[in-house]
Amino acid sequence: MKVILYEDVRALGKKGDIVEVSDGYGRNFIIPKKKGVEATPANLNTLKQQQLHDAKLAAQHLEAAQVLGASLEHKTVEIKVKVGENGKLFGAIASKDIADAMKAQYGIELDKKKILLDEPIKKTGEYKVGVKLHKDVSAQLNVNVTEG
Repeated sequence: MKVILYEDVRALGKKGDIVEVSDGYGRNFIIPKKKGVEATPANLNTLKQQQLHDAKLAAQHLEAAQVLGASLEHKTVEIKVKVGENGKLFGAIASKDIADAMKAQYGIELDKKKILLDEPIKKTGEYKVGVKLHKDVSAQLNVNVTEG
């Protein structure tokens, strides 16, 4: 029996794969647990349409990430903080602070997990911070930390 998998099944296949399984395994495990359906012509057509839709959405997300990445390259985020001796900050600036400042200054929401900081910023100055917008798109954001 051929089945179309709705989710990843260990040692069998990934979501969207068409695999050959024994009749008992398909009828007693895969189909009742909603891990897949029988590969009928109607279900194969549905799978094909779903894959086309997913590819179109992925292309739109990639294009949006590229546009956002290009706009981030020219933006500078200003963060004003309290400063002690020698320009050292009281505390540190983390990716959440950068995301909050980006939203406040430009209205652009960035996920703090996508902002790539090796370690928190602890001194005043200008920094280039990497932002991972998509698996294929990265950008550099300018962060200016000043006394305020």
